[in-house]
Amino acid sequence: MSITSMKNDSLVDEDEPSRPIRRWLESFRRDPGRRITPVSVVHSIEESNRASLILANGGGFYGSHSSASDRMSALSNPSVIIQGVPPGTREGYGRHYFDLHAANVNTANSQLSRELKGRHLQMIAIGGSIGTGLFVASGQSLTAGGPASLLIAYSFVGVMLYCTCQALGELAVAFPVAGSFSAYSTRFIDPAWGFAMGWNYALQWLIVLPLELIAASLTAGYWNTTHSRAIYVTIFLATIVIINLFSVKTYGEAEFIFSIIKIIAVIGFILLGIVINIGGFPDEGYMGGRFWQHPGAFNNGFKGLCCVFVTAAFAFTGTELVGLAAAETVNPRKSIPRAIKQVFWRISLFYIVSLGLIGLLVPYNHPDLLGPESVADASSSPFVIAIESAGISILPGVMNSVILVAVISVGNSAVFGSSRTLAALADQRQAPRILGYVDRRGRPLAAIIASSFFGLLGYLADLEHQTHVLQWLLAVGGLSSIFTWASICLAHIRFRRAWAAKGRSLSQLTFRSQAGVLGSYIGLISNLLVLIAQLWTAAWPIPPTFPDPKDLPPHEAADLVTGNKMPTDFTNNGIGVMIESPRDIVHNFFLQYLCAPIVITMYFGYKFWYRTKIVKIEEIDLDTGRRRNLPILILEREEEEKKAWPRWKRVYKFLC
Repeated sequence: MSITSMKNDSLVDEDEPSRPIRRWLESFRRDPGRRITPVSVVHSIEESNRASLILANGGGFYGSHSSASDRMSALSNPSVIIQGVPPGTREGYGRHYFDLHAANVNTANSQLSRELKGRHLQMIAIGGSIGTGLFVASGQSLTAGGPASLLIAYSFVGVMLYCTCQALGELAVAFPVAGSFSAYSTRFIDPAWGFAMGWNYALQWLIVLPLELIAASLTAGYWNTTHSRAIYVTIFLATIVIINLFSVKTYGEAEFIFSIIKIIAVIGFILLGIVINIGGFPDEGYMGGRFWQHPGAFNNGFKGLCCVFVTAAFAFTGTELVGLAAAETVNPRKSIPRAIKQVFWRISLFYIVSLGLIGLLVPYNHPDLLGPESVADASSSPFVIAIESAGISILPGVMNSVILVAVISVGNSAVFGSSRTLAALADQRQAPRILGYVDRRGRPLAAIIASSFFGLLGYLADLEHQTHVLQWLLAVGGLSSIFTWASICLAHIRFRRAWAAKGRSLSQLTFRSQAGVLGSYIGLISNLLVLIAQLWTAAWPIPPTFPDPKDLPPHEAADLVTGNKMPTDFTNNGIGVMIESPRDIVHNFFLQYLCAPIVITMYFGYKFWYRTKIVKIEEIDLDTGRRRNLPILILEREEEEKKAWPRWKRVYKFLC
């Protein structure tokens, strides 16, 4: 062996241990052929021109033999004849033009890694949004409306969301595209509405992340109040970022574990709640519906019921993540319908049953519900209050641990939801282009980092007036879910109308909404009713609810009598509002309804700038990006297998 070859072998041997590290670092580099979408949606005449050439040469969803570099080279060529815009009308469009067909093509071919499996989606659907909305915010709902309003509002929102998720399932199976909700709004409603919905949804999750981090730091204070909350925020934020930076499969596995813990906890609480209700609190015996009689089933009348609707919607936020994950699912045709059907069980079991027990175990005027330290403070959780009132010393700590897992899980989902939405917006030129950066492992790296930076707002946990800051943060995205769900229902209605207008049969759809178009109308109208109810309660709020000194612990009652603690200290959770001047009315209105003017401004601003129009039914694109049915022989074999199933299995498969 020559000296040169020996040196080369030596170099190889010395370099061998660094190869895994090098491969890991290389995975963060951008792959020129990888994007959330392959070619950006165009916003000018020149770009429309170039994109049309690409589409004409097979650069769209249906594929071609041209390489990614060839397609990018075509985009950079300025000497292309304009196609797709009538020559006589070019001047009317000016420099800004939205090519809807290019937008449909661009969102159709996601370059994200498809690693999520059926079990991941099912757990995301069942437990993905079980967090502060259920465990903590339900206490505010109980105080605002009473136990009967709690059940009515959550049942109403549950039915509304069931219809919405069925519509989403049909669209997501047919069009598993990047951007999901904003893409459907762009394709079936109006590109400007798609822009508004995309940013609306991204802002919602960007704000939820620091809120959940603060909630986690407050919950951790249950065991140790001496440490700075910034320490807990740092630990939880680092955990969430690391999970999302690994891969979408890591996110799926983490949510799978988190959801199992939450599901076990909720089922355990239901069993424990039944035992407590039968056995009663110490020295009280059987409880039954005692709190429905005194202090009563309702609080604040019909307005109290209306106040609960938005809180209930906040509790269900995250269910729609199943549709957003469609672009990263191995087999969306089978996985998404199963996950969508799981919503039924979460609505009926986790929310309705557990909150029904809460109404039996905790009175709506309980002092701990009236004076939380923050809107994210788990000490006001009715679940913890119910267990503590029963005199059980160990389980409150266990329940706080579950709440801690739940808020970390929702924070994890916040980074996932916001990063995927921002990346899709970036590749449609509706967000800074850097956010469309996808590395060699199919991760939207820049969008994940940008989303994680919003978690730094979690350090507001140590701020003296954190409650006021959090209230304004929540105001930005408070109604986001309502707008998103209403848009999904409207997109499904227009999709079905276009499908029928082109003479296509419903049998051509791989999955059909069990609620049908009627369910989408119910979902759309229900969402609009919630918006109206919130408008009413925002403009004419409920007056503050002050605690009776007889219901307070001795030291707090003494503080109230001596003036060391003011009555308004017990209403800082936003349930009761002091109105002493017109300024207070305006302040409360924007605090409760700020999301609506933000969405309206984004919609009309984009519409006027790019001169978009509502898409006509006959012009709706039903083919670009649509997942085709399997070969007829496979479908016939599946149908034959279904006919051989026993009746119990048919019922089970219909529900699950």
